Amino acid sequence: MKQTVNVFLPMRAGSERIPEKNTKTFSGIKGGLCRIKLEQLIKCDLVNKIFVSTNDEEVLKISKSICTNKIEVILRPEELASSSTSTDDLIKYVPNIMPEGHILWTHVTSPFIDTKIYSEIINSYFKNIKYFDSLMTVTKLQKFIWNDNEPINYDRNLEKWPRTQTIKKLWEVNSGAFIASKSIYKQRLDRIGDNPYLFKLSDEISFDIDWLPDFKIAETLFYSMYNISNTDKYPSKSMVSRNYLHTDQLV
Repeated sequence: MKQTVNVFLPMRAGSERIPEKNTKTFSGIKGGLCRIKLEQLIKCDLVNKIFVSTNDEEVLKISKSICTNKIEVILRPEELASSSTSTDDLIKYVPNIMPEGHILWTHVTSPFIDTKIYSEIINSYFKNIKYFDSLMTVTKLQKFIWNDNEPINYDRNLEKWPRTQTIKKLWEVNSGAFIASKSIYKQRLDRIGDNPYLFKLSDEISFDIDWLPDFKIAETLFYSMYNISNTDKYPSKSMVSRNYLHTDQLV
């Protein structure tokens, strides 16, 4: 029997950096990042159910407009829906609304993690579950990284300016996806365990929309990668599905 996950998908209202970030039209797609992510997840056979955690009426409307039994909207308490809410507090809340089993936590602000990538992530999690207790996506950092006083990933006493290929690799948590069992959430109050599997994503696939310039850059990339014409202001649903459900090769 195929193993599946349930998705926790947070989308609160009131983004301060990008107003209506989750739902504003993105690359000509009405419903924006919210619709894109929901359709990506729905099409993944390894996703059992998607639990949308929101206090946003527009997210509620978009979620209900999609014809599927995979989506369940959970109204988020206001005390967990402000810009000051900590991720740790949200993590403590997750096991209260999620069923038993494995939980995939992901974000609409990663539009380039699509159906194919989610399938690869989930398959890697179950393939490695004997050796790792959880999974998180990461991006390689192999550059000259300093703290306030000195480099942290190379030794200037050995070589002042080594070739970047020889610098020690570091892994940035890109927040594209986290998978762990519900028991880890309850016991550790965390979305990863002691020994997470690091699933590597390229910079392009892991691109995260946090600020307004990110939104504009991502729209341009989306047009380019999924062949959406600038003249198609509001592409049809079938056109959206056809164009964005493709992926680059992982690095």
